[in-house]
Amino acid sequence: MTRLEIFGVEGIAEVQPGDRLADLLAAAAGDRLRSGDVVVVTQKVVSKAEGRMAEVDPAEIRVPPELVEAESVRVLRRRGPLLVSETRHGFVCANAGIDLSNVAAGLATLLPVDADRSARRIRDGLRARLAIDVGVVVSDTFGRPWRRGVADVAIGCAGVAAVLDLRETPDAMGRPLHVTEVAVADELAAAAELVMGKASGVPAAVVRGVPRAWLREASVRAEIVRSPAEDLFR
Repeated sequence: MTRLEIFGVEGIAEVQPGDRLADLLAAAAGDRLRSGDVVVVTQKVVSKAEGRMAEVDPAEIRVPPELVEAESVRVLRRRGPLLVSETRHGFVCANAGIDLSNVAAGLATLLPVDADRSARRIRDGLRARLAIDVGVVVSDTFGRPWRRGVADVAIGCAGVAAVLDLRETPDAMGRPLHVTEVAVADELAAAAELVMGKASGVPAAVVRGVPRAWLREASVRAEIVRSPAEDLFR
């Protein structure tokens, strides 16, 4: 792989509960999509389409702690109004991934119940409508331990690898790699965010040029989420 092309999908109107994202994506970008592309879709529009919304006080500027607790299996840390918790999906993130931005006052978006399934639904819908095979990544913005700033990561995927296992393959010096597993779905999510932005109204992007070997059945939950037995910090 020597070159990637990334472009945003514009022209998608405000997503409403019950909308079929595959229909909206096909209408906005169908003539530009090709087999082998990876479509990255933000969690926000997936949650809106799936009705994963909760009512909050319209004057609220922070995610209510009781809502975070309801969406978590456990709270790991508290600092003032900020909670770091583990969701039912196994994600460890701030406020259980609940967000008040880019939605009407009085509403908050919750994470999809199963973002891998959400990605499969979009992938299958695009295949049915456009007769093409694409990978799909559902992305969300997470903070990172010990580093400032946020970056987009994959919370669900379909038709594209979540992790590229390079163990036992040779490095540039011919020595075998022993621990290298690349979270390519996270890298695709982060790359796509560069053209989508946070407030530009562009909820999806297309990444073109990924190696064909990456295009396979996959799951963020199965491949990326680290089990507690492997976690040195929990």
